[in-house]
Amino acid sequence: MKVFNLCCRDEHRFEGWFGSSEEYDTQLASGLLLCPICGSDAIRKLPAAPHLSLSKDSSDASSPDNAQGAEVIANPSQAQAAWLRIARHIVENTDDVGEGFAEEARRIHYQEAPTRGIRGVASSADRSELEEEGIEVFSFPLPKAVKSPLQ
Repeated sequence: MKVFNLCCRDEHRFEGWFGSSEEYDTQLASGLLLCPICGSDAIRKLPAAPHLSLSKDSSDASSPDNAQGAEVIANPSQAQAAWLRIARHIVENTDDVGEGFAEEARRIHYQEAPTRGIRGVASSADRSELEEEGIEVFSFPLPKAVKSPLQ
């Protein structure tokens, strides 16, 4: 298993797990790799340092050896929990219009449908056209687990 630190063109950093380096190359070339924050497919690998398990207590983040690493990591579990809360809020407070997102966004903008929050699927060309018409949109990837009730 290969784990790579990845980054999109907007500098959103995330981790990718692949069966091999070749699998990473294949997914990148076929456009399957997307940024989980913005959905961009312009992805690149970041340099990574190997993880070394040393006998020295690594919990002292104030030591010179650990200070830089603590700044980079900055508690990813809290960031992930906040992202998940936002995703749940979006699902609970918007209507899913699926593939008809661009059409329904226009109907709402031109007051042909009731004003409400919607979510759905739109291509980058659809998003660009909506923005040119003055219709504000943003991409927010939603995991399947958030779209269904959690037990």
